Parts: sequence; C-alpha cells; structure tokens
Amino acid sequence: MRTINISEFESDFVIHFGGEPKRINAYTLASTLVSIADAVKTANSIINPGCEVEVVVEAFGSGSFKAKIRAIYNQAVSNLFSSEHVKTIVFSVIAAFIYDHTLSGKPNVDITVNTDEVIINDGETKIIVPREVHDNVKKVEKSDKFTQSINRTFETVAKDKDVASLGFTSKMDDELPIVSVPREKFSLLAAPISIDENQRTIIENADLHILRAILDRGNRKWEFVWRGIKISAPVLDNQFYDRFFAHEIMIAPGDSIKVQLKIYQTRDKDVGIFTNNRYEVIQVIRHIPRFKQQTF
Repeated sequence: MRTINISEFESDFVIHFGGEPKRINAYTLASTLVSIADAVKTANSIINPGCEVEVVVEAFGSGSFKAKIRAIYNQAVSNLFSSEHVKTIVFSVIAAFIYDHTLSGKPNVDITVNTDEVIINDGETKIIVPREVHDNVKKVEKSDKFTQSINRTFETVAKDKDVASLGFTSKMDDELPIVSVPREKFSLLAAPISIDENQRTIIENADLHILRAILDRGNRKWEFVWRGIKISAPVLDNQFYDRFFAHEIMIAPGDSIKVQLKIYQTRDKDVGIFTNNRYEVIQVIRHIPRFKQQTF
C-alpha cells in the first residue's frame, strides 16, 4: 500500500498535467496557475491573517508537463491580526482539500482522527494529514472565494481534452505526483454551472433502476427510477462506456446501477426549501443485473 504524507508540501508545489503530449495549451497553463494562485492567497489570508504571500513560477519540467510554483511569505504587513508564527501549510491544505473531495464514492474509506494527525485509508493509499492541516481545511472550505478558485482550476483542465489528469507533488524530479486527480474525477471539483445563493449542487451515492438506456457517449438522458420516482439524467462516466463497448458490461432495462449522482437544486424563496431541478450521473460505481428466475 502506498503511503503519502501531506506535510511534504511546504513552500513548493509542482503541478503535473498528465497526458501523452509533452506540451500544454498556453491558455490551460495560464488559467490553471492563476486559479491556484487565487486559492493560495485566499487560504493564506485565513490561515495567516496579516501575512502576505506571493506565488511565483520557478520552473517548468518535462515528462508529463510540470510547472513548479513557490509561495513566498512576507510578514512585513503588521497589524493586530498578524500571527507570531507563519504557518507554511497552505499548499498542504490545498492538496488535502483536493484529495478529500475525490474520495466521494470510494467504498470502505477508513478515517482515523488522532491528536496529531488524521489517517485516511482508501484500501489502496494511506494518506497522513497533520492535524493542523486537517483543521485548517475545515476553515478554508467555508470560503466561497477559495472553493470557486479550486472549481475554476478543474473547470479549465476539463475543457482541455489533452489533459488526462492533474496531479500535485513537492519535488520537480518526482516521477509520480503525490496527489493525482484522473480526468473522470474532474467533475467532482469543477465549477458548477451556476453559482447563486438560491442554487446548489450536492453529490450522493444512489441506486438507480434503469428504465431506458442511451448506450452512446454524450449528454442524452437516460431514464431511471430512484427512490420510487422517475428521473432523467445523462451518464457522464467515460470509463463506464469504455467497459460497455469492450463488452465487459451488458445493459438491459430493469438492471440497476450504483452511482454518484450529482443533484442540482433550487431554493424556493418563499419557503426556503431546496428542491431538485436536474441530475447527472458522474460515476458508475457498480452494475447490478436484474435477477432472472431460472426455469426447469
């Protein structure tokens, strides 16, 4: 089992753009760097009030395209809210936040909260998160400005078909990133279509019974029964389609699928209650064939 210690991220942060090409679209690179820099500055203002941080690009690397950025903390700004000790954990907080938001839908995730650290075991990887980092993740994720910066980062790479994954590590010569988000998980962190106090999205595991299947990639909507109601939703999981076209999965009406369901909700301004507007299946976790009684 691979063990990752999030505390390896201090002042250096190497961004891995995974994919076959050894180059990166200039707009993708620039937009990603700006969005991450915004997230760094927002997180730092929460973690180190009164301390400024400058985010600079130091180097570019080969292989899967890499960009190294560095946080330069400046405590010259002094006021009543300045902390005596600058916490150089902003990159660790960002890495932990991103990893935490890719755990949704993984079965058998075990989380142990100790006094000094939090240990996350997903069966393949053990992540060690210092307790200070864990506690500060809970602070920064309440900031809309911070979460929207992370959203924009993954929205940008999602638009670039050449980017197969987005990863982060602490050293330029690391062949593999410490934290890596594959393309099929971008939707978990990408910006929602609309950001409004009366609109929100939630993601939950759901068991859907198939009424009508659209066995073609795209945004055409399948028909399901979920919790006794009929809903329509596109299936956006490319890995699921890969398995279907490889004949690993056979789909028929009456089958069920266990999925990650993204639910778009709107709040009724009069009563303050959120109601479901539309749905998207962002990951198919398991296919469950309909039970057929044997004849003798």
